[in-house]
Amino acid sequence: MYIRSVLSPFLGSALAGLAGRWLGARGSGFVTVFGLFRSFIRSLFLWYEVCIQGCSVWVPLGSWFSVSTLSVNWGFYFDPLAVCMMITVTFVSSCVHLYSLGYMQADPHLPRFMSYLSLFTGFMRILVTAPNAISLLVGWEGIGVCSYLLIGFWYHRLSATKSAQKAMLVNRVSDTALLIGVVLMWWYAGSVDFAILLSTTSEAYYVDWICLCLLLGAMGKSAQIGLHLWLADAMEGKWFLI
Repeated sequence: MYIRSVLSPFLGSALAGLAGRWLGARGSGFVTVFGLFRSFIRSLFLWYEVCIQGCSVWVPLGSWFSVSTLSVNWGFYFDPLAVCMMITVTFVSSCVHLYSLGYMQADPHLPRFMSYLSLFTGFMRILVTAPNAISLLVGWEGIGVCSYLLIGFWYHRLSATKSAQKAMLVNRVSDTALLIGVVLMWWYAGSVDFAILLSTTSEAYYVDWICLCLLLGAMGKSAQIGLHLWLADAMEGKWFLI
């Protein structure tokens, strides 16, 4: 149930993207919304088990890669914060999917749009359940790619293409800060696992620099002051529909 709760949006995205021509707008909307709804229900069960029963869960999927002293394992970690974020992500994304079905019902490429939305949600779930910084980067960059695809959805329009490129370039600044933070984690802590970082004493001088880099990375994705330049342009598709 743990793995299926994370991967359900990816299945809906694959069906809508690869079989959207045969499923049509309604079929694509059904498989993506249904997948998110199932994921939301599973998240509620996980919340009961993790938060109420007090059972944090680590689901290992084996070793990913090992380079010199860096060894990265792939898997998912479900603690109270991760489960609460999973509930929030699936609920909000389900509302966005339902709204998009009505808002873009006349668009012939709706299946592709629904596929992008579900793919975005899938990477969000990888992000919030990442046990280490490398796995977090996978979800992080996946969200960035999906944002590029969604902003530039009407790729035949120059303004949409420019807006998508601007969002990608501005986010490269914050992503660079995040990558520096990951390198600092490995250099000083000897590991990219968050459990190692959290167990490190706060008196260590490098912890502040690592946290600062992680904060700068989050500021770009959330369009905080200084790294907000892409957000207004990202809204241009909405005004085109109106």
